[in-house]
Amino acid sequence: PRAARGSQAATSTHSLTRRRCPHVRRRRSAPSQPPLPPCTLPFHFTPPLPAGQPARQHIMGTPAPGCNGTVYNILKAGSGAAVAKGARVTVHATGVVKESGKKFWSTKDPGQNPFTYQAGVGQVIKGWDQGLLGMQLGEERQVIIPGAEGYGAAGFPAWGIPPNGTLDFTLEVLKIE
Repeated sequence: PRAARGSQAATSTHSLTRRRCPHVRRRRSAPSQPPLPPCTLPFHFTPPLPAGQPARQHIMGTPAPGCNGTVYNILKAGSGAAVAKGARVTVHATGVVKESGKKFWSTKDPGQNPFTYQAGVGQVIKGWDQGLLGMQLGEERQVIIPGAEGYGAAGFPAWGIPPNGTLDFTLEVLKIE
């Protein structure tokens, strides 16, 4: 993939670039006027498309550390301790397949319980594992995970996740040990 002009270097499988915000117009001005400041919105991410699929919109968010395409948006701020690698974390989670808009799993559904795991050590898919690091107790975060950092080319047919499906999780930290 190639990087957009004025962006950070492109990665090997995804294009993670800083682009000019569509809301900021370029000024055609006399040289005496200072240039407009760059847009301060977060990165725009466009996951690669399998052959024959229509173009998707840019996915906006803060890049998750250690990932190559996963981004997150804080929906509700938390407080206190933050999730660190190796911590035992209990979360509420709701997962939606971005392409179809269908929910495939939620700990808030009847009969489901909050999910507990050890953060940052590979017990869950990479995008979730890295996208949750740094969350604080009580924080809610949207984590958008491209196929390569989710279930990959195999997908997860039993849950309705297609090959290379983009996942949209809403995560809420309930407990950090």
